[in-house]
Amino acid sequence: MASSALYVSPHPHNFQNAKVLVALEYGRSKTRVVEIRGPAAGDTRSQLAMSRFPSLETESKLCIHGATAVAHYLAPYRMRGSSGKEASLVQQWVNFADSELLQPACAWVFPVLGLLKHNKKDVERAQLDLKKILLFLDDHLRLRTYLVGEGVTLADIAVSCSLLLPYKHVFEPDFRKPYVNVNRWFLTCVNQAEFTRALGAVRLCEKMVPVTADKCTGPQQLGQKALSPCRVPLAEEPAKKTAAQLKKEAMKKEKMEKFLQKQDKLKEQQQQRQPEKKAKAEKKEKKDLGVITYDVPTTPGEKKDVTCLMPDSYSPQYVEAAWYPWWEKQGFFKPEYRHDISKPASKGKFMICIPPPNVTGSLHLGHALTNAIQDSLTRWHRMRGEMTLWNPGCDHAGIATQVVVEKRLWRQSRRTRHDLGRQSFIEEVWKWKIEKGDRIYHQLRKLGSSLDWDRACFTMDPKLCQAVEEAFIRLHDEGVIYRSTRLVNWSCTLNSAISDIEVDKKELTGRTLLPVPNYAEKVEFGVLVSFAYKIDGSDDEEVVVATTRIETMLGDSAVAVHSQDPRYQNLKGKFVVHPFCDRKMAIVFDDFVDMDFGTGAVKITPAHDQNDYEVGMRHGLEFINIMDDNGYLINVPEPFLGMKRFDARKAVLEALIQKGLFKDVKENPMVVPVCSRSKDIVEPLLKPQWYVRCAEMAKMAADVVRNGDLKIIPETHLKTWFNWMDNIRDWCISRQLWWGHRTPAYFVTVSDPSVPAGEDADGNYWVSGQTEEIARRKAARKFSVSPDQISLRQDEDVLDTWFSSGLFPFSIFGWPNETDDLKAFYPGTLLETGHDILFFWVARMVMLGLKLTGKLPFKEVYLHAIVRDSHGRKMSKSLGNVIDPLDVIFGITLEGLYAQLLESNLDPVEIERAKAGQKSDYPDGIPECGTDALRFALCAYTSQGRDINLDVNRILGYRHFCNKLWNATKFAIRGLGENFTPEIAVQDPSRGSLIDRWVLSRLSHAVELCNRGFLQYDFPGVTTATYNFWLYELCDVYLECLKPVFGGSDENAAHVARNVLYTCLDVGLRLLSPFMPYVTEELYQRLPRRSSQEPPSITVTPYPECEQNGWRDEELDRNVEFVMSVIRAIRSLRADYNLTKTKADCYLTCSDENTAALVNMFSSYIQTLSSSKSVSILVHEECPAGCALAIASDRCTVHLMLKGLIDAEKEVLKLRNKQSDVQKQVAKLREKLSKTDYQTKVPQKIQEMDSEKLKQIETELQKVEDGIKTFEKLI
Repeated sequence: MASSALYVSPHPHNFQNAKVLVALEYGRSKTRVVEIRGPAAGDTRSQLAMSRFPSLETESKLCIHGATAVAHYLAPYRMRGSSGKEASLVQQWVNFADSELLQPACAWVFPVLGLLKHNKKDVERAQLDLKKILLFLDDHLRLRTYLVGEGVTLADIAVSCSLLLPYKHVFEPDFRKPYVNVNRWFLTCVNQAEFTRALGAVRLCEKMVPVTADKCTGPQQLGQKALSPCRVPLAEEPAKKTAAQLKKEAMKKEKMEKFLQKQDKLKEQQQQRQPEKKAKAEKKEKKDLGVITYDVPTTPGEKKDVTCLMPDSYSPQYVEAAWYPWWEKQGFFKPEYRHDISKPASKGKFMICIPPPNVTGSLHLGHALTNAIQDSLTRWHRMRGEMTLWNPGCDHAGIATQVVVEKRLWRQSRRTRHDLGRQSFIEEVWKWKIEKGDRIYHQLRKLGSSLDWDRACFTMDPKLCQAVEEAFIRLHDEGVIYRSTRLVNWSCTLNSAISDIEVDKKELTGRTLLPVPNYAEKVEFGVLVSFAYKIDGSDDEEVVVATTRIETMLGDSAVAVHSQDPRYQNLKGKFVVHPFCDRKMAIVFDDFVDMDFGTGAVKITPAHDQNDYEVGMRHGLEFINIMDDNGYLINVPEPFLGMKRFDARKAVLEALIQKGLFKDVKENPMVVPVCSRSKDIVEPLLKPQWYVRCAEMAKMAADVVRNGDLKIIPETHLKTWFNWMDNIRDWCISRQLWWGHRTPAYFVTVSDPSVPAGEDADGNYWVSGQTEEIARRKAARKFSVSPDQISLRQDEDVLDTWFSSGLFPFSIFGWPNETDDLKAFYPGTLLETGHDILFFWVARMVMLGLKLTGKLPFKEVYLHAIVRDSHGRKMSKSLGNVIDPLDVIFGITLEGLYAQLLESNLDPVEIERAKAGQKSDYPDGIPECGTDALRFALCAYTSQGRDINLDVNRILGYRHFCNKLWNATKFAIRGLGENFTPEIAVQDPSRGSLIDRWVLSRLSHAVELCNRGFLQYDFPGVTTATYNFWLYELCDVYLECLKPVFGGSDENAAHVARNVLYTCLDVGLRLLSPFMPYVTEELYQRLPRRSSQEPPSITVTPYPECEQNGWRDEELDRNVEFVMSVIRAIRSLRADYNLTKTKADCYLTCSDENTAALVNMFSSYIQTLSSSKSVSILVHEECPAGCALAIASDRCTVHLMLKGLIDAEKEVLKLRNKQSDVQKQVAKLREKLSKTDYQTKVPQKIQEMDSEKLKQIETELQKVEDGIKTFEKLI
């Protein structure tokens, strides 16, 4: 049967061909590619046929026309989408490329290529359209490698080929800068092997240069859709031309040929003038790309192909490809893997739940630290054979989500939530959640998190909503939850109470103007205004008070002074008069007043200040609310009535001045409470709210820590814990929002004259229930009336997000129902989180867990440090130091970081400050580090009890460590040989050489340190142990010692060494696996197995234990450490005398025979590791003349033969010159120190620096003089 044939136009700029040819490469079908030349002018039939190219004639003679259809047919099935949902998404992107992208792409590119007449208006419109499309694409690709799924699909082919000509001809570097994610994705696509075979190397546009038009028959060769507006009309019959017309055409043709020749010549000259520039650009592009990709077609969920050759160097993109979907599909992350959850696990259970991140958010490096710690612990416990569950989840983030959706609603349709109504608005929020809510889960997968995704929970899922309702109703029925009118943190912009954690404390050093939402001008803060209240019944007596919130004086109901203040004893029983409403206000005596602050007298506004509220409660003062929910003044006299609060600030001050009561205003350092969500100034307002009575629960939470049932690590946080628990206040759980768990409480109205009407603030008129009918029956029983006499109104408020989060450890398992998961996994084992939410989340989980389940939700709490930048500053968007972990994993340019700032909500001044910070910290952007390096660095930084100053350069250092692992394993696999099969039982160390036994001893020590570190949450201890073993012991020593063994003739020694090497690789990779899951899996899969029964993945392979790796030999360790000191001394001498490529004879003078015997045992290793020509051991003998000397220890001196290896006279001359320079420096510094007034005038710190500098210079001078002596002996 004949093979299929693909018919294409040969035009070099035909993007439709590109899509088809790439699809053909992926399909690898045996299809002939046939180029069809354009028809003759006027050949209508041929032109119509050309319009259908590219076309495919299949083996069965089926004809398929059009690029999209042909590409769909040629591409392998997996590229059309691995599921129905993916297939639909792929088709949408293909349609998007054809209908939305091609038109503007061609409209801009073709005039540049000379294929269309230039129309400025059309080009500008095309540029605008492309910018919008690229912004859309950039946002979509921010957290994705490819458009759909985890590999290249037809979607990527269609869109990238549509952008091919723009990237090659018009997308100059400045134009490309903002679209970092699109650039990364496009380069990833076009550098795939299939793209390269189809398209050749794709070079990005450096400068837009118009290209000469190629001869073509018509626009149909360049794609129907793109050029349909300017299609050449086709005539039925070509018209005959006159002789004059033919002559004119010939002249035009001749002129055009000359013009084209001239253009070609100019182009050639331009290329000759700029060869260097082009080469540099190409080199830079290659450096920016700097990746090796995994190109073997692998269906998501299928095991990665590791039979191919290892790339020359480590590349995160290559290593991290394909593993995660396979782990997930195999079920390695599920507790059911090798366990029956209905039965007790033989090796124990480990359960930890993720601190649920906000659904609105994006993970930052603080989240990445949490993730790295939790995943390393989870993987370690899983590898130990425990039944392990790390449960994922996401928080509905009431305020944050509502704010985001309200902003989007306004931006898109200029409507508010009130325009929609509650139910429709909630539906909008769900739409947004479905559209955007998986962003964090995508990030978590990219970080390699071994979470059981089948158990992922959202705090608004029905299961969790039921738990929230049940918890509220139980606590309300017991009287633990009650209704009360108290002061709350109120955001006028959000129209809601907010929790303390949502209040930012903005510290001011003095007068400051701050922006406030809904105010055209900035508002003044940081000043203290003093004014007088007149004493009632007196013409000249007054009391001067001071305040930072002058507008609140309209709600004053008293003046307070200290009970022992002698200045005011005469005012007992007297009143002051309010200047604007003739209100008489008592002078109260209260010990809370600070006699030394200001005048010792303070105004009391019980309804608008927390301290004043308590004074008002103690003295029975009037509570005057002067502000409504929107921040407008109420219950105040004219002209202040109806004013906005900060407009009233100015008006009140002016009125006091006019009445002669104003005294002064001065700068005052203060803390201003700012809503973190709306940036509004928080107001204390009296509101009827639901509260949780916390005293009893807090006592239980404190007691379980005191008696050791709950362990908090590190113990430095115990003081904070007890301080909070012992001094706890009741918890306000009402939020005036629509998104969240609506309070299952109902206000009762009874249509019975014997029952008086209730008020909203009276908790006796509220009942709770899962449904309105249940609540109605409860109300009827409570008021002893029939249900039909009860009218109910459900509370409009929702519950504080922290309330549902506090139930998280047991609500995720179906509480209050007794589910299998609840029985198996509650209580959990550990809670790991940042210490900044110890009270807001951890304490509440403990309190609610004990109260509602009678059990602690976990046995231990590990609190990690807070991540700061390399300068020790808190992460802040305005500083430009908040980093997305994916930007560290994949890398990002400085321009890309700038582009992210432009997408933020920062004002222009903050953006410029953030840009400056980014330019200072990341002048070249952030290099690609990979997931493993990021995780390892974060855990290596985590030291208990201190914050983390994270330096991205150190993360890059751990990427180099990954490369070391890669090269070491690659060398080792070559050394093991193709037919190597490791011994089933680990060999007896006594069979091996000294260095074999030593490396096993060091491996055993590393195993001990790692297990101890994990048990004690000493993550730097574990990372240091693994790092040191791989780098300094296996790579630097053992592998070097193996080279002569593998190249020698002793087969037995080589056989033992190979098995020892295999053991080191096998155990070493397993030690690293919890921190570096990707690179360890990649390398582990390339090693042979001891038996066919071993687990399929390093993820579920047993973690090394001391019992199975008991090769520790401390005496041998000490001996090798001594030998290494000798080797280091030799290396130091070689470096001093620049003998990097020359081997010298080495003489080791030992202090006694025992030392000589020890050195002799290791002489071959010393020779190998120090690159010495020979090693001679001396005890009583003199070493030959012409040697340089170094002291390795008090037992051994190193002599390195230099005679004949260097030009001694030349070296002496160089050192004499240097000696002269150093002597001048010493003399100058000594002169400075000897001056008579030096000790008195120069600061102590400078004196210490000078003294240290003198020591360093004198040491350098001594070394120079010693070197001169050494070289003079060689002359």
